[in-house]
Amino acid sequence: MLKVALRRTAVAVLLALTAACAHKPPPKDYTAYRSEDPHSILVIPVTNKSTQVDAPDNFLATLAVPLAERGYYVFPVNMVKRTMEDDGLGDADMVRAADPRRLANLFGADAVLYAEIENWDASYIVVSASTTVRVHYTLKSGKTGETLWDQTTTAAYSQGAGGIDPISLLVGAVKAAVERAHPSYIRVANFANAQAVNTPDQGLLPGPYDKGYKKN
Repeated sequence: MLKVALRRTAVAVLLALTAACAHKPPPKDYTAYRSEDPHSILVIPVTNKSTQVDAPDNFLATLAVPLAERGYYVFPVNMVKRTMEDDGLGDADMVRAADPRRLANLFGADAVLYAEIENWDASYIVVSASTTVRVHYTLKSGKTGETLWDQTTTAAYSQGAGGIDPISLLVGAVKAAVERAHPSYIRVANFANAQAVNTPDQGLLPGPYDKGYKKN
């Protein structure tokens, strides 16, 4: 009985929460994206609307891998950040306001990816805890500055009790305490990135180093 209770209460619910949960959005228009056919992506420093001061750097570190796995060359994000600081672009909001053609020209990039954190939050209710990340992504042409793709994605990780018996409540409280001490921001950020990049008809098109390149 104890094992059954523990299995039932050790709930780690991984949620990708978007408007698509209610009804599937129409496919994006990829006309300009296909015309540009970007091979390389420059990821600029992340802007932040949340109250978590560490969120931008933590989230920035999660972006390169999903983009590379989608088939694009991604300029090393830490090198990019240092180079921009040396060029007088040390503030993320300042970088975001700069002409994307100028940014792309600094590195010879085909496209520039912007990411803005809208929510980076952890909430707790005694025996349960939830960590939520909401991000707006925009991909702009390095040649024209035109927006090629944009997407807003919300992802959440919930952990806590799944039952009301004493053992369930105790296990849930312990798990919630762990989540409260060390919120799963990076885990949730990875979920958000995967959803934003890979969702069919909504995410990035497969890049030139992906086997699905130009097949859709």
